[in-house]
Amino acid sequence: MFRLNPLRLGQFSRKASTQAPFVLWKPAIMSSVAPIAQRAQPAAAAAAAAAVANENPRKRAFQRGPPAKKRKITQKVKEGSVEEVLLADVRQLIAAHALPDSPEKPINEDASDEQPSVAALPDPFTEIELTISEISSTGDGLALSPTSNKHVYVVPFTAPGDKVTAKVIRHFPHLCYSQTDFINVLVPSPQRDDSRVKCRYFASCSGCQFQMLSYADQLAHKKTIIEKAYRNFSGLAASLVPAVGDTIGSPLEYGYRTKLTPHFDGPPGYRSRKDRRNGVQKGFEEVPPIGFMKKGTRKTIDIEDCPIGTDAVRMGMKRERKRVVDEIAKYKKGATLLLRESTKRIPKEEKDAESITPTTTESDGQNTIRIDHPAYTEEKTCVTDPNATTTEYISSYIFSNPAGSFFQNNNSILEPFTSYIRSHILPAVSLSATQKQPKYLIDAYSGSGLFTITLSTLPSLSRSIGIDISASSITSALHNLRLNAIGPSRATFLAADAGALFAQVADYPPDETVVILDPPRKGCDLDFLRQLVRFGADRVIYVSCNVHTQARDVGFLVGGAGVGWGVGGDAAAVRGAFGNQKNAAAAAAAAAAAAAGKHAGEVNGNDDDDDAGDASAGWYDMESLVGFDFFPQTGHVESVAVLRRRKYPVVAGVGADAGTGADAGVGVNKSIAEDMADVADVADKGDTGTQLG
Repeated sequence: MFRLNPLRLGQFSRKASTQAPFVLWKPAIMSSVAPIAQRAQPAAAAAAAAAVANENPRKRAFQRGPPAKKRKITQKVKEGSVEEVLLADVRQLIAAHALPDSPEKPINEDASDEQPSVAALPDPFTEIELTISEISSTGDGLALSPTSNKHVYVVPFTAPGDKVTAKVIRHFPHLCYSQTDFINVLVPSPQRDDSRVKCRYFASCSGCQFQMLSYADQLAHKKTIIEKAYRNFSGLAASLVPAVGDTIGSPLEYGYRTKLTPHFDGPPGYRSRKDRRNGVQKGFEEVPPIGFMKKGTRKTIDIEDCPIGTDAVRMGMKRERKRVVDEIAKYKKGATLLLRESTKRIPKEEKDAESITPTTTESDGQNTIRIDHPAYTEEKTCVTDPNATTTEYISSYIFSNPAGSFFQNNNSILEPFTSYIRSHILPAVSLSATQKQPKYLIDAYSGSGLFTITLSTLPSLSRSIGIDISASSITSALHNLRLNAIGPSRATFLAADAGALFAQVADYPPDETVVILDPPRKGCDLDFLRQLVRFGADRVIYVSCNVHTQARDVGFLVGGAGVGWGVGGDAAAVRGAFGNQKNAAAAAAAAAAAAAGKHAGEVNGNDDDDDAGDASAGWYDMESLVGFDFFPQTGHVESVAVLRRRKYPVVAGVGADAGTGADAGVGVNKSIAEDMADVADVADKGDTGTQLG
């Protein structure tokens, strides 16, 4: 058998450079020898291959040929992220101070050409003086650069009008802003009163941003968060968005959080490769900081107490901190501590209930908080086992869940919150003559049944269904149905993705159905929204912990295929999601306009955004929009949007162009739901070139 020493292949290649006949032989011999060489000595084979491939085997790869050109890489801001929300506010502040003829760039577009160079900006860790112009939707102060009205500094823990010292941390010149650390206040604004601060870790811990503000100012700011979200991310004309209601405050401004999760990091230090290979864990030499993240860093700071937690949770925090100190030798890595309040109600005898009128609170100092009410006594404890069961009451409703599962963290606001939803299930009085009373409830993203259970007792509702992708949540929801004595004929739950919901409610008449949406922070996906439009529920109540993704989704339902679902309301991004950047939006707008009794030729079918947000393009109208302050002292706000289906008249003779053969027409005497389904189908078929005439 022919054998070739791979270590001598370099000699062959050098000879090949001067012997022409060997050049033809080289590829063939290499293809047969390479596997042998790689099995024998991989490193030598690699060197040999490099030697054969190059006339000079000592020449390194990056020295061959002309040098590669450096390309400028600009990372796009992720849609729906905190960065995108911040960037929208930064761009608006710059635009407000720009010259009238200065063009405004889209949120994700690189603006580095208009920015001062990095060299012109102060060096990192330089301290500078700034005056805060406004608070962003992320809770941080925004200050224009003293040297340029085209650059903004982001300063946490500040109020509008504050003159502060801040330390520059990092520049983002292509995004028009720089991150800073708050150092101190030089001249406080009228809104700032540091005597309001109740936490010694404020301005260091990342949990709260607004403790120096009055609660009225906090609520007013959260109203502007909702207003800006719909202006920046819905793509809707201002005329389609109702005036945002005043933010509904929490009954408790402190002591409201029924769940906290402090943590500590793993032991610092180096482990050798041998230790890692043998699974040797490095232990703690001292007790690590137990608490929450320091603002703007990944560093954990030690926090002994948190005043926004309930009394039971704060008591449990002290107990758990002591336990970790006593058992630190058992830990080989970091851990997260669960602190969850659980409530037990003990009814009083009738004679005892009559003797006590005020509500009083007492504590044993260790495990239990007792609150006396006229009719019962509540015992509140802190549960730390994620698999243990906790109990909460909302008015007379009872909810039992695993301590580690999701449930709203501010029990004090849940009664007014669910009462608001109940009151908006029914149409407004001015519309009650033309709209049917809802008899069916669909609770998408139901969790353990908060809305299904608190709403299913409405006299007008005969059947309710909740759906959630988490099987454990559905198990809890079914248990909560039994706890509240709600029979399966009145309400039920299904473990499945929200997208599978409408297949389960085919017998629900859309004209008599209300849909509750309470998705995670990322919002609803486009496929689910399409199914919702095809179903055509008479009313939709959209509850969201992220008003910016809510604005995007509502923009689709109200504005149609041409708006929403794009960065900053970029209609082109949505049209691309439907499969075509031109025809989908034009087809959807034309079909909706036809259903509204307009001639399809009145709708502009070009690729401009002039008709984005026009009332003829969508399927729903907004009745109301309001925020709820689930988390006082922070920049978070929960928003509730109430939508009603548009009442299009029956239209005859609106069909597809005969030349296309597409089944996209709106037929004669179809129900409203069928008309809406046709429009949604047209949006799906936008890339077929269907034209409505």
